[in-house]
Amino acid sequence: MSSPALFTPLEVGGLTLANRIVIAPMCQYSAEDGCMTDWHQIHLGHLALSGAALLTIEATAVVPEGRITYADTGLWDDATEEAMGRVLESVRRWSDMPIAIQLGHAGRKASTEKPWRGGQQIAPGTANGWQTVAPSALAYSDGQHAPVALDAAGLARVRDGFAQAARRAAQLGINAVQIHAAHGYLLHQFLSPLSNRRDDEYGGSLENRMRFPLEVFDAVREAFPADKPVTVRVSGTDWAKGGWNTEETVAFAKVLEARGCSAIHVSGGGLTPAQQISVGPSYQVPLARAVKQAVTMPVVAVGLITDYDQAEAIVGTGDADLIALARTILYDARWPWHAAAHLGARIKAPDQYLRSQPQ
Repeated sequence: MSSPALFTPLEVGGLTLANRIVIAPMCQYSAEDGCMTDWHQIHLGHLALSGAALLTIEATAVVPEGRITYADTGLWDDATEEAMGRVLESVRRWSDMPIAIQLGHAGRKASTEKPWRGGQQIAPGTANGWQTVAPSALAYSDGQHAPVALDAAGLARVRDGFAQAARRAAQLGINAVQIHAAHGYLLHQFLSPLSNRRDDEYGGSLENRMRFPLEVFDAVREAFPADKPVTVRVSGTDWAKGGWNTEETVAFAKVLEARGCSAIHVSGGGLTPAQQISVGPSYQVPLARAVKQAVTMPVVAVGLITDYDQAEAIVGTGDADLIALARTILYDARWPWHAAAHLGARIKAPDQYLRSQPQ
């Protein structure tokens, strides 16, 4: 009997993954001044024993004003780097799972409260709030404080922030970088005509709207070791009339691949409250499939992938090369173990847990 597709190895930009299951970045809103805390040690350590092929650190802000909330993780100075280093040292002591980091900037969706406290925008000049920035001075939703449109100096600060964070990630021995260009955050805001109304070389045509995200990619690719992968996460569509769409995503993916992108992770939505999404199992897989048909680099599918046979079918039929788990693996941190048992595969488990394995 052949091995399940879900449990075959794959090389991504020089990094060998033991199987096709990756853990998506998931914000924890538990940092202090950008610094990881004991919660991150528990959270990442827990997931590092899951049997997945790759663990991705949550959206990590490259500059303080790029945080979604005041409690987001950052990687912009020595203090944030040292805090992350302490957590990674602990995790690596007990797990050899490769670790990636998602680098991002929230743009106009920054300066908000923690989700379990309502997640509302916090106005500048009030506790835990600051002035947001974006491609254009357009608020995410009615009633919010508008962002300031980035000028040349602001663009340079963001671009340099991404590059410097990538250098710090390399110093920490992180195995891969994922650039966050999805879910309505800053780089996605440049891509979408709904949020980008600029009349300079960064706005208007698809080529212009892609320009700044590509500049960021080039800066990160140059700053991160050449033998380690740099990948990008995108929203395959805004799910809104007149917004970023699948055809544009495919065009963006082709350009990224030509510039040395190692893989692309295809999610969706997040740019506008007007989005209309029909949510169901594998609802975003068609977005990944469209990109997969146009590029040769590995493609990651995500979105309500919860069933073992469902995941095997996504990879086995070639809709995507890998599947990413988020809420699914928070709910069941041993999901890869259970998938392996169900599909007749074997997976690595810690020696301390071997007696729990099915016979």
